[in-house]
Amino acid sequence: MKKRRLEFLGASWLFWVGAIAVYAVVQVLFSTNVITDYMKTVIQLGCVMAIVSLGLNLIYGFNGQFSLGQWGFYAIGAYASADITYRYAAKVSIPLDLGFATFDAGKIAIFLVAIAFGALLAGVIAYLFGLPVLKMGGDYFGIATLGFTIVVKVLADNTDTILPFPEMKGARGMVGIPRLTTWFWSFFLLVLCIIILRNILHSSTGRAIVSVRENEIAAKAMGIDTVKYKTLSFVIGGIYAGLAGGIYAHLYAFLHPSLFHFIKSFDPMIIVVFGGLGSITGTVVAAFAWALSLEGLRIILPSGAEAWRYIIYPVALLLIMLLRPQGLLGGVEWG
Repeated sequence: MKKRRLEFLGASWLFWVGAIAVYAVVQVLFSTNVITDYMKTVIQLGCVMAIVSLGLNLIYGFNGQFSLGQWGFYAIGAYASADITYRYAAKVSIPLDLGFATFDAGKIAIFLVAIAFGALLAGVIAYLFGLPVLKMGGDYFGIATLGFTIVVKVLADNTDTILPFPEMKGARGMVGIPRLTTWFWSFFLLVLCIIILRNILHSSTGRAIVSVRENEIAAKAMGIDTVKYKTLSFVIGGIYAGLAGGIYAHLYAFLHPSLFHFIKSFDPMIIVVFGGLGSITGTVVAAFAWALSLEGLRIILPSGAEAWRYIIYPVALLLIMLLRPQGLLGGVEWG
């Protein structure tokens, strides 16, 4: 008789032990100042990139739709959430002292509402954009999503002229965003996104999503509504990107349209391919490798040679594609 694995919320005990251990170790390193504030920010950036890349992996790795629109939804989530906290965070303050910890419950609440709103707005726009565009399929869909990202960047440049949001300051950049992202929230939301994605993929919905990638014609013949599952994947991917954008905005407390240039659309694509198409664990590992390599090399490389960090990662990606086309971890999943 096959033994049933011990699971909680769709993940094995091994996953939860690993997640708790990672959080605890990093938290101790933060608390003892072994890790500098700069590296603390880089690690949180790894969480952000993991979330946005997991969304793309659902769209491209599991559903087979080549998309370059993830960065556009990332920008939408960033600006939408930042606008809410910019307006209301200072007005909602509920300090709490638990003895062992003090925090502002009001600001935490408005932060969670803001990033949830940014994620949902990105999802709604993904749905409205995806309905007509997903029918194109193939390369045409990829080009359309790239065009979407370019349009979002242009709008971000003109939020104070074309759009009625003067506080975003258009091409000058938005400042004064409350710095509310913490290591706890970055890691907690990453784990939450992983759990949700795992549960989706291990359901009948997930099997339908993957079937579209494997053979769309056969999926249609089996009675699967391929447009429905393409749209669902695209919307969930957009929500993940919007959530990541909201976390990013409150990590750096500054947004500028140049951060959302269409060239940046290739960052999550590189992470997904590097980690392995259809691999959740690979995507997470690759996201942290991306953050630590690009930002860590800024410290290691001599002055004036920082630009080389933008060459090292693509070279590593090229070697992975040549020597291990299935990606860093292939089909291996943790827990």
